[in-house]
Amino acid sequence: MLAVTAAATASSVLAAGVAAAPAQAAPVPAVAVPAVAVGAPAAAPRAPAVTARGAFLMNAGSGRTLYAKAADSRLPTGSTTKIMTAKVVLESKGLDLDSKVVVQKAYSDHIVKNTASSARLIVGDRVTVRQLLYGLMLPSGCDAAYALADTFGTGKTREARVKSFIGRMNASARSLGLKNTHFDSFDGLGGNGNYSTPRDLTRLAVSAMKNTTFRAVVATRSTTQRTVTKSGGRRDMKWTNTNPLLASYRGTLGIKTGSGPSAKYCLVFAVRRGSTTLYGTVLAASSDVNRAKDAGRLLDHGFKG
Repeated sequence: MLAVTAAATASSVLAAGVAAAPAQAAPVPAVAVPAVAVGAPAAAPRAPAVTARGAFLMNAGSGRTLYAKAADSRLPTGSTTKIMTAKVVLESKGLDLDSKVVVQKAYSDHIVKNTASSARLIVGDRVTVRQLLYGLMLPSGCDAAYALADTFGTGKTREARVKSFIGRMNASARSLGLKNTHFDSFDGLGGNGNYSTPRDLTRLAVSAMKNTTFRAVVATRSTTQRTVTKSGGRRDMKWTNTNPLLASYRGTLGIKTGSGPSAKYCLVFAVRRGSTTLYGTVLAASSDVNRAKDAGRLLDHGFKG
C-alpha cells in the first residue's frame, strides 16, 4: 500500500511539473569559437624572399642570427673589400689622419687599366689620409685604395708595400676569426683569392664600426673635400656615397657597397632604430636595385622580429 501511494505521489508531482513548465525558445545554432592556446608564443615572422646568392642578418646587441642564406659560402666581395682596407689604415700605429699623401700616376693608371671606380684623384695633388678614407668609402675609389696601401704598407718598392699591406689585411681577418675570408687585393679587383662570406663580412663590419672615424665616414651621404694641387692651389673634390640605404632606409648607419663581374652586386649595411642595431650583408645580387630591395626586406624582417 505504501509503495502504491509513493508511486502515485511521484506520478502526480511529475505531471504537475510538466504542466507547469514554461514554453521553451527555439534552440540557437552553436557558433564555433576558435581555440586560443593560453600563453602560446606569437608565430615567428615569415622569412623574407631574398634573391641574392648569399645573405646574413644579425642583431648586434644580442649577436643573434636573424636570417642566413649561404651564410658561410665563399663568394667574391667586390669593393666591400675596402672595409678591411679602411680598418687596417685606422689601426695603424702612430696614425695621423691629417698627414698628406701625394697622388702618384700609378694610382690613376690602375683605374684606367681596370676600368675601376674612382675618387678622381689628380696626379700631384696632396690629399690627407682622412680625405683618402672618404674617397675610398664614398665613391669607392680604387685610386684612393691604392694610395692608402702604398702609404701604409712597408717596403722599398711600391710592389713590396702593397704586398705587405694586403698581408696586414689577411692578418686582421685571421685575428677576427674570419676563417672563410681572404684578400689578394686592396680594392677587390683581385682574382679568385679575394673572397669572403655573408657572415664573415657582417662580423668584419661590426668590428670596423667600433672606430669613430670609420663610423663618421660611412655615415656621410656626400662631402666636398679641398685638396692642395701640385702648383700649390686649391681643388674641391666632391664625393657621393654609393650606399643607397643612407637615403632610403631610416636609421641607416652606413657601411659599403660592392660590385664586379664575378661579385655581381653586394652590400654590407648597419641600421639602428631605437635600441636595436642590425648588421647584415647581401652578396651576389643580380642588380643594384635588387641588392637594395634584398637589404630592405632583411631589415624589415629583423625589426619585426
